[in-house]
Amino acid sequence: MVSALVLAGQREGAIDPLAEASGLKFKALAPVAGRPMALHVLGNLAANERVGEIIVSINEGSGLEALPEVAALIAAGRLRVVASRKNLVDSVLTALDGAAFPVLITTADNVLMSTGTIEEIDRRARAEKADVAVAMARREDVLSVHAHGQRKFYKCACGEYSNCNAYWIGSPKALGPAELFRSGGQFVKYPMRVVNAFGLAGLVEIVRFRFGLSRLDASFRRLSKRFGLTIRAVVVSDGAAAIDVDHERSRLVAEEVLLARRAPSAKAA
Repeated sequence: MVSALVLAGQREGAIDPLAEASGLKFKALAPVAGRPMALHVLGNLAANERVGEIIVSINEGSGLEALPEVAALIAAGRLRVVASRKNLVDSVLTALDGAAFPVLITTADNVLMSTGTIEEIDRRARAEKADVAVAMARREDVLSVHAHGQRKFYKCACGEYSNCNAYWIGSPKALGPAELFRSGGQFVKYPMRVVNAFGLAGLVEIVRFRFGLSRLDASFRRLSKRFGLTIRAVVVSDGAAAIDVDHERSRLVAEEVLLARRAPSAKAA
């Protein structure tokens, strides 16, 4: 079995436009296709036979536990809610204290990550004997789902990719690199963070990756060497996994895809 951690918290005092437009305080509860976005993610995780315990990290007082689907999962012993901390790293470490590994970490806005993709990430990460696996999707697969699914892609010598906000962690020791994100991450935008975290060799790797001078697998092999872990990119077959709900445009895109998915079921009925 694989445990699952859903990151649903937000910075204290932050006002998310999607939540505000719906008269809500928390983005994770903002509706997508008439349903709180977090429920799309939790429903897909709960429906997958490979997934064991589900953990949700969210701000205290969110009201998530009051949602009937969430309450039912809690009552069944399938889900627990953990209060998020002031930063991402502490939220992850706190939520995973005592959790069974491996763990699949994703976000509450990842509404299009299907049960099939969840299984694919877990199966391929194990096949690669990975300590850490990062889910990626090819540009052509993302755009085949929706022409406006994503606007930014990482360019590599072997193609263009988008991150799927899904990370497979094989054991507690593989959480060590998470400490690097206390500075805020976004290494491509802030080169000095790369130097501090990875040294000059890391900065060279970021430049190579940024300008498409390195293959995806080669970059991850060098990253593995830096941390002494087996870190792999898992390229998923469903490009929808790279379309998360960040703003109104992507919410509308996600709703179109969800409605299209429901159409075959409606015709069959």
